[in-house]
Amino acid sequence: MKKIWIDTDLAVGKERIGREGYSDVDDGYAIIQLIKSTEVEIKGMSAVFGNTSIENAYELSQFMSKEFAGNKIPVYKGAGEKLQLEKAGTNEAVEALAEALKKEKLTIMAIGPATNIGLLLLIYPELAKKIEEVVLVAGRRKPTDYFSIGNKGRKAKDMNFDFCNDSFRLLFQYNLLVTLCPFEISNKVWLTNEDIDALSEGDEATQWLAKESRNWIEQWKEQGETGFNPFDVLASHYIIAPKDIVSEKLNAHLEIHEDDTVNGNSKTSFKQYLLCDNSPGFPVKYCFDVVEDYHSRLINSLLK
Repeated sequence: MKKIWIDTDLAVGKERIGREGYSDVDDGYAIIQLIKSTEVEIKGMSAVFGNTSIENAYELSQFMSKEFAGNKIPVYKGAGEKLQLEKAGTNEAVEALAEALKKEKLTIMAIGPATNIGLLLLIYPELAKKIEEVVLVAGRRKPTDYFSIGNKGRKAKDMNFDFCNDSFRLLFQYNLLVTLCPFEISNKVWLTNEDIDALSEGDEATQWLAKESRNWIEQWKEQGETGFNPFDVLASHYIIAPKDIVSEKLNAHLEIHEDDTVNGNSKTSFKQYLLCDNSPGFPVKYCFDVVEDYHSRLINSLLK
């Protein structure tokens, strides 16, 4: 059985901070899928900032462990901001993950900014060899592979990477086995109101997911879509059933280009990109498609 650690910026049902609307729900789908899987043993869960504040992410992590895992998953509070190289410090989550890795090797699903993992590598570099694999939701093939949502011109950020570039640099520096589940693959998977209705007929966990997904799917409809992409669940699905996910070996590297999320940008705003292709770089597994009957496999894994 695969032993895993979840690092997450859980934001299910939370209102956005600093702007109107609701936060992403897909991290909740990923965690429920792992809780229900017989293929993994969850050794711990750490919260990190990202889709919401660290306080919200930590509160929700505690809630999910209590309500859907019988409090059997220990939960730890992690980084509340991106890694600061000039004043890096530890936190409860980093220390807990370090202790867990000292006991056994783990696969880490990092579905928020990878800040806690970056801090671990800075403070405990000797533990890099105890990490079997890190599965993250980030990356693209070229800077013009836009994360387009709907038909009204909205381009989303590669947020997990954008929020903490240096943590990804550290993953590469310490030669970890890295698997990326980027927008390219999640954009091929859709959940609609029909799926939400099916989940609402399930157990307490999927009923909760369904209830909290209503506002989220409405926001996507406002952008011209009929459903939403459950980004983070591609990472959890890869962990429990890698044969359901189509991947290839590429090399990752960081480049600076114009910020594609700024409307009307005319060489005035730039940002880092995590790009994956065949040019020299750090070897990664790049997930880009799903098997033909993936949708039914996903729904069944949540409802079982």
